[in-house]
Amino acid sequence: MELIVKEEKKGKLEFELKGSSHTVCNILKKELWKDKHTKVAGYSIKHPLVGEPEFVVETDGEDPRKAVSSACQKLKKEFDKFSESIKKEVK
Repeated sequence: MELIVKEEKKGKLEFELKGSSHTVCNILKKELWKDKHTKVAGYSIKHPLVGEPEFVVETDGEDPRKAVSSACQKLKKEFDKFSESIKKEVK
């Protein structure tokens, strides 16, 4: 997965998430909405076969990069817990 910044202003970040799917984009979007500083979080894929997800994140003035980074860190912790519980059950 590769993140390519398309536009960045105070409180707004637009980026492309190459190599990603709706699954990853939806959970990232939902996690971003949990941040109290997030005012807009969404993505679109212009073509279902060859399009790449394009995200828009707007905040109330806080750094949107920080919001995205924080959301990713929280998701990583959740997936690590999930992975551990799966490993315990599969033994």
